[in-house]
Amino acid sequence: MKEGMLNLDARQRAMLDEMGVKVWWPVAASTEAPAAVAVPAAAPPMPRASTLPSAPVPVPVPAPAPPVVARPAAAPSAASVLVEVPRLLYGPEGAAQGGWLIVADMPPGLDGRHAEPFDGDAGRLFEAMLRALQLHTGAVPVQLMRTHRGVASGQPGSPRPIAEGLPLPAVVPQVVLAMGPLASQSLLQSGEPLGRLRGRAARAVLPGWEAVPLVATYHPAYLVRNPADKARAWADLCLAADQFGPS
Repeated sequence: MKEGMLNLDARQRAMLDEMGVKVWWPVAASTEAPAAVAVPAAAPPMPRASTLPSAPVPVPVPAPAPPVVARPAAAPSAASVLVEVPRLLYGPEGAAQGGWLIVADMPPGLDGRHAEPFDGDAGRLFEAMLRALQLHTGAVPVQLMRTHRGVASGQPGSPRPIAEGLPLPAVVPQVVLAMGPLASQSLLQSGEPLGRLRGRAARAVLPGWEAVPLVATYHPAYLVRNPADKARAWADLCLAADQFGPS
C-alpha cells in the first residue's frame, strides 16, 4: 500500500457510505471475504393521509318533518245525488204502521246506465238477508229507495236531487238501512268511508229524518265480491233490527 493512501476494509467503507462520505482514494483489493455488515432496517413507511384515522365528523340530523294532517273527505254533493220514489217490497199498501226503508246504491250496468240495485247473485243475497230478518212475511212494510248519481229530468216521478228533500214514503219508516257508500254518505252527509260509517246507529242529517235511526252497511253486490265481510253485514242487520221498536 502506498504511503498516504487509506486502507479501508469493507465495514469501514460501508460506515462511511452510510455517513454520506465518499471515498475517492483507490484501495487495495482484499482477498478476504467481506465481513457481514449490519444494515439498519428501513423505517416503516408513513401511512398515507387517506389511511390515517380521523375524528368522527358529526352528521347533521334532519329536523323531523311536520306531521301530515289528513283533511276530512268531502261528503257527496247533495245536488249530484239523486233518489227515486220508494216502492213497496213487502207489506200491505197504505199500512198505518211504520216499517223499514232500505236506501240502496244503484250500480251502473255494463252499458253505463244504472241497472237494478239487486240483480243476479246480489239479488239472491239481498232476498236471503231480508228472509233472515223475517221481513219477507209482510208483517211490517219494507220499502226500497234507489239512489245514484245523474241528472234529474224534472218529469213527474223521475229521480230528483236529494238536496230538494227526500221523497218520504207514505209510511214513515221506523228504521233506515243504507246499503252502499253513496246512500250512506249522502244520508249522513259525511265523507268518511263506509267501513267507518257502519257498525253504529246514527241519524240522517237531512230535514225530516232527524228522528229516524239509520244503520249503514255494505251493498249486496259488494258482498258477492267480498264474502269475508258478510259477517259484518249480518251484524249491521242485527243492529238495525234492534232499532226497530213498537210504533
